[in-house]
Amino acid sequence: MQKLVLASNNPGKLHELKFLLQPLDIAVLTQGELDIVEAEEPHSTFIENALAKARHASRLSGLPALADDSGICVTALNGAPGVLSARYAGDDERNNQKLLQAMHGIPDRRAHYYCVLVLLRHIDDPQPLIAEAEWHGEIALQPGGTGGFGYDPLFYLPELGKTSAQLDRDQKHAISHRGKALRVLLEKLRDETG
Repeated sequence: MQKLVLASNNPGKLHELKFLLQPLDIAVLTQGELDIVEAEEPHSTFIENALAKARHASRLSGLPALADDSGICVTALNGAPGVLSARYAGDDERNNQKLLQAMHGIPDRRAHYYCVLVLLRHIDDPQPLIAEAEWHGEIALQPGGTGGFGYDPLFYLPELGKTSAQLDRDQKHAISHRGKALRVLLEKLRDETG
């Protein structure tokens, strides 16, 4: 595989994925660079949405496609915002405010980020490579830090005493859901190409 398309227009995800894919000798294009609009995400699971996005980008580009679907799942909210994480209230700031409001007065702050990556080698790939990972933490009482994107200012890591938004890029990629999932995917790719 010499070239692939990233099936996302989310600037934060694109930045992270391009950075994490640097060690591969693969040209990485974004679907935006190819004038491909985002796929619909009508499904109730991360895996179904990731597959839909990868198929959409591969079909329209004729290239292998890598799609990510990820979000934050809060235990006390029965897994919400979940697959609706990016669309919970409209944008990062409003999403964070809505989550803080939903968690007001709730003592159980447990949450985890979840990421699934799907790599289609071609549009008719019957056995796409799939990798998934979780990153456990808590919902902070107030935002902290300016790094990252999404819910990072609220995603508190008790063992580090910091939010995800307070980590430097290398530290975050070493322990994040997306970083872990990509390492699993890269291992599967290496096994395949041998």
